[in-house]
Amino acid sequence: MNTRLAKGLAGALAITAVATAPAMAASHSPSAMTQKQNIVQVAASNPQFSTLVSLVKKAGLVKVLSGKGPFTVFAPTNAAFAKVPKATLTALGNDPAQLKAVLTYHVVPGKVTAAKVVKLTSATTVQGQPVAIAVKGKTVKINNAKVVKADIMASNGVIHVINSVLLPPAGN
Repeated sequence: MNTRLAKGLAGALAITAVATAPAMAASHSPSAMTQKQNIVQVAASNPQFSTLVSLVKKAGLVKVLSGKGPFTVFAPTNAAFAKVPKATLTALGNDPAQLKAVLTYHVVPGKVTAAKVVKLTSATTVQGQPVAIAVKGKTVKINNAKVVKADIMASNGVIHVINSVLLPPAGN
């Protein structure tokens, strides 16, 4: 990712929202409906992920994330994307390789539920770079993003909702 774009996006992401502490610790009962839907279908059925779904489509990742998996997705909400300057989102939208790199940095191979995440200190993403995992009390952070809801189950993996967009390290 070019340095100026990365710095602009990183600066915009410095703002963090307050997450509810039990979010990661509490497992949510998966509904029968989400168990039959893949990750993309689950995300598409939730309006808070409309920006993410739009970018996944633009990056050509629908088929992959609808596939067998399993995958773990740290999914930024529309509010998380709203923290990113519009010019930066536009630049990403015009650079398919960079967009794909940013989005695949939110995906970890395998089904890593909340119970497993809290035992880790890092996880390697599909993009190839690791994300840091920090647990402090009942708060879980993936890099600097707080997990605000965990264990949204899908037929091919699990989604954990985060409050900021994750950036791969500059130059990757």
